[in-house]
Amino acid sequence: MILVGLKVFLAAATGSLGVLSEALHSSLDLIAAILTWLSVRISDLPADSSHTYGHGKVESFSAFIETGLLLATAVYIIVEAFVRLFFKDVHIAPSLLAIAILGVAMGIDVVRSRALARVARESHSEALEADALHFSTDVWSTFVVILGMATVWIGQAVHIAWLRYADPIAALGVAAVVIWVGAQLGRRTLDALLDAAPAGLQERVAASVARLEGVLSAERVRVRRAGNRHFVDITIGVPRSASFEQVHAISDAVERRIGEIVPSDVMVHMEPRAAAGEHLFDAIRAIAGRRGLAVHEISAHESGHRLFIEMHLEVDEQLSLREAHRGATELEEQIRTLPGVGATEKNRAPVINIHIEPRGAHIAAAEGAVREMNGLAFVVEAYINSLAGEFPELIDCHEVRVREVEHKIRAACHCAMDGSAPITLIHDVTAALENRVRERFPQISSVNIHPEPVEER
Repeated sequence: MILVGLKVFLAAATGSLGVLSEALHSSLDLIAAILTWLSVRISDLPADSSHTYGHGKVESFSAFIETGLLLATAVYIIVEAFVRLFFKDVHIAPSLLAIAILGVAMGIDVVRSRALARVARESHSEALEADALHFSTDVWSTFVVILGMATVWIGQAVHIAWLRYADPIAALGVAAVVIWVGAQLGRRTLDALLDAAPAGLQERVAASVARLEGVLSAERVRVRRAGNRHFVDITIGVPRSASFEQVHAISDAVERRIGEIVPSDVMVHMEPRAAAGEHLFDAIRAIAGRRGLAVHEISAHESGHRLFIEMHLEVDEQLSLREAHRGATELEEQIRTLPGVGATEKNRAPVINIHIEPRGAHIAAAEGAVREMNGLAFVVEAYINSLAGEFPELIDCHEVRVREVEHKIRAACHCAMDGSAPITLIHDVTAALENRVRERFPQISSVNIHPEPVEER
């Protein structure tokens, strides 16, 4: 307001079109500052049911109005300058005081434009960034007016009449600056309103996300800006063998990484992909998972140019043998289509053997359905501990529980073992121990041994 008052006073005192154009320019600055203040307040409002993406577009609307005001002012200045150049002679009374006041105004413009640019960078505000660009040009337009007025003043002092045209020419310089600023703001506003992606941001996001662990590819990155926030939609390829929890953790990591690049609201879409060099067993698990099936104890070996694959398949315990076998056959057919599995000129058709077993879902909870058999548990514990000499990995057996559950006897226990032994060896040992217990106690229908490192017993 002080700058507008000073420049209006100077325009009236000197009759300078350049100063008048600067007064109009500063008046627009005042209006633009008020619009920016209002738009930033509104854009900071949280999203609601009517504006699910927030109110950030208000900043773009503010910049659009500011662009219109700038261009209208430029047209007025140009018309008035041509009138003074070719049709009307206006007396100008420049002075050192006027030049000094304009110099003070230029200094204020420098300070405020730098301060505003700093805040715009800190807050990532589109409206503040537009105003910072606008105000930074005031420095140059004021300098042009000072140059024009000084030239007129010199012309009057040395009696060179044609130098009086320096003032309207300076006004045209101001108009050029205003048009340039308006064009910049107009382009930026149009990009924001049309959801144009900020230059280079898509590539930065895609490259950064693609380097994250667990991300196989970053595809279809879409970015748009609303106020000081960006909305990013990205599709990523993830290993198809990953669990839902693992995929969700990868998605969270992608959101954090994009948030480090730019303040944003991120939507991640995951697509299952086969990783380069995917292991055969992972591919089989992925096929089974896609069909809602669970497989375990997968093994494979080659013999006589033929691949033999074996696995256990868990199915719904309510299915009939016919239904369960149909599902196993369909799974087998899909496994045969995997790369390196099907028959070739060198390799014969693979042999796939699928053991079908029910996937337990029943929980015995009826009164009296479970009976503890402590005496048998004591005997089983003593028997397993007697096998320690035969199995060096076995340290001791403890916490043995034997129960009769719905007319079936089930045994479960903990076995402390050598913690440095490979898990494949430990699995073979526990399987052998389970078989030995069933052979020694035929009345026991199932045995479950939990191996644990001896130091964590």
